[in-house]
Amino acid sequence: MSARLLPSRPAHRVWGRRDLPAWANAGSGSGEPIGEIWHEDPAGDAAPLLIKHIFTAERLSIQVHPDDDAARARGHRRGKDEAWFILDAAPGAVIGLGLRREVSPGELRAAALDRSIEGLIDWRPARAGELIYSPAGTVHAIGAGISLVEVQQNLDLTYRLYDYGRPRELHLDEAVAVARPGPWRVGPPPAEIAPGREVLAAGGAFVVERWRLGGEARIDGAGAGLLLIPVATGGAVDGRPLEAGRVWRVEGTARVEGGIDLLAAYPGAAAREGLLRAA
Repeated sequence: MSARLLPSRPAHRVWGRRDLPAWANAGSGSGEPIGEIWHEDPAGDAAPLLIKHIFTAERLSIQVHPDDDAARARGHRRGKDEAWFILDAAPGAVIGLGLRREVSPGELRAAALDRSIEGLIDWRPARAGELIYSPAGTVHAIGAGISLVEVQQNLDLTYRLYDYGRPRELHLDEAVAVARPGPWRVGPPPAEIAPGREVLAAGGAFVVERWRLGGEARIDGAGAGLLLIPVATGGAVDGRPLEAGRVWRVEGTARVEGGIDLLAAYPGAAAREGLLRAA
């Protein structure tokens, strides 16, 4: 079989939740809030992408990530583009994406220090079923009351600009150096490229598609670095059930069948032809 289920690991976060949905497949153990579930590739740092499920009871810090050049200058393999697929959002839940206007690096730093950055962030409604692509350098913050899938370049490096007074370290110099302090640019709208196959994001460090199929299909994942993230439980890959809250890596040819609803993510800027074909 070429489809491999990735091991998962819960991570405690001050902004996380204790009431995770049943499909999250993780207990709090110590009773501390869980903010993330990491789906860890055995390839470790060599794996180009990392998938997380994220659950928020409070807002995350206002933060930014370095791009490939800035990260490599500090000895890392890659930068950190990321995308969020919203699974569920409470009424009034928001995500901060970019700034309401262009500012200078000095103005960004001053806004972080005097707390006016909260009003400078462009807060947008979070809507279930939406995918948001956030390139490295985008100043951003995930709001409270959201469950989502995060697809990201595999780099665990975050520079905090502002943390609402929580007693955690900030990284003002590093954050200001890598930030693009201006509005976030909306990407192309989702596009169906084949029946049941919709491209949600392309043109950055990775592609995210949504596959919704009722029959059988063949996957050619060889060389694609392909990850499958079920949005809902249903169907199977190579005869094994696809369950929400899990992540699969496909390294070669595999078969999917039944009613599937999943995200497919892989590195590269362009959607890959021939990745999914009718059986």
